[in-house]
Amino acid sequence: MAGKDIIKMSQEELKRLHVIHKAIDKAITQAQAGDLIGLCQRQARRIVRRVKQEGDKGIIHRSRGRPSNRAVPEEIKDEVLKLFKERYPDFGPTLATEKLLEIDKIKLNDETLRLWLIERNIPYKKRKRRPHRQWRERKECFGEMIQVDGSHHDWFEGRGEECVLMGYIDDATGKSFGRFHPYEGTLPAMDSFKRYIKKYGIPVSIYLDKHTTYKSTKKPSIEDQLNNLEPLSQFGRAVNELGVNVIYADSPQAKGRIERLFGTFQDRLVKEMRLRGIKTIPEANRFLRYYLPLYSRRFAVKSANDTNLHRPIPESIDLDKILCVKTPRALRNDFTIAHNSKLYQIEDNVSAKTVMVEERIDGSMSVTHKDTNLRFKEIATRPKREQEEPKIHTPKKAYVPAKDHPWRNHRIAGSTNFKEKQQTLVGAL
Repeated sequence: MAGKDIIKMSQEELKRLHVIHKAIDKAITQAQAGDLIGLCQRQARRIVRRVKQEGDKGIIHRSRGRPSNRAVPEEIKDEVLKLFKERYPDFGPTLATEKLLEIDKIKLNDETLRLWLIERNIPYKKRKRRPHRQWRERKECFGEMIQVDGSHHDWFEGRGEECVLMGYIDDATGKSFGRFHPYEGTLPAMDSFKRYIKKYGIPVSIYLDKHTTYKSTKKPSIEDQLNNLEPLSQFGRAVNELGVNVIYADSPQAKGRIERLFGTFQDRLVKEMRLRGIKTIPEANRFLRYYLPLYSRRFAVKSANDTNLHRPIPESIDLDKILCVKTPRALRNDFTIAHNSKLYQIEDNVSAKTVMVEERIDGSMSVTHKDTNLRFKEIATRPKREQEEPKIHTPKKAYVPAKDHPWRNHRIAGSTNFKEKQQTLVGAL
């Protein structure tokens, strides 16, 4: 057949063949031919000899069309693809190869797995195209700025209760920290921040969004306007007392590192917890203590400056008195205060119009005045008011018009039926 004489070559092979023919025709030396095609003189002589013996097809590499000596056996390929479809159907090739090595003890390149999936038309998770954003240079030092946010996601994939991941990432190094909580609010934010500064220290600044937990929505009072102050949320007040600068982002893209961290965790962390059957918040928090150091060790980068700007916690401050919800309450004449629909008796004699109620992270409560703790107790049963004697309702007597009242004459005159007139007269009498 004519098709048997057709030789398929790549552009690189055609280029080599052209140069080799020049060497065979003595237009150039074999050493010059080797320089032009990027080979040594010995290899160039070998190719010239093969082309003379076999013709143009001698330029084609002998291993074309033959399986590679390093190719993965078909049995392992079938087993890997079966595991992928059964256990890792929504995993990306990179994460899937990591789990295949960690759990199934099968070492494989992620690009090899991707090509296998394409070959067998098996769908896999792909990265979404990202819109163009202006790149911002990282901070220089560890602890110079920490990006903080809460991620609402089905972390347990329906196996357990809904929860929020309070996430932290250092802008300079990418080191991460996190803690699961039932909701994103003031006390969860304070609890996670307390755990962060106990581990690393107090950062210079934190980068937050404008969630009501972090930024107050109250309008500034006249006094605030005169002093050029903005109303602070409870969390904002607490970090301000710790000397931490608060920076608010105008969009999620502005704090892109924490958003990308959540995107990675919603893919990788969810699947890690699925493989381990984690379905409660305590179990997830215990797993984070193991997972986050490994994640940071792999994905964190070296900062431009080795200086650590985290400050140690001063011994003179009490974190529980700072990281708490403070609410002023009026002190009544009988030394009682009302808070959260409950009544409390202040047992200390204090000369004040208002006291401060502090709700701690651990659920306890304290009442203070000028940084002095006051003794108090809840009034379980309130005194009932004396009930007044119920008034006896006496219905009014029905008004009966007199016999000669015009109303009676009008009723009689207006009747058209004789029987009706008669009945009316009889009733009147």
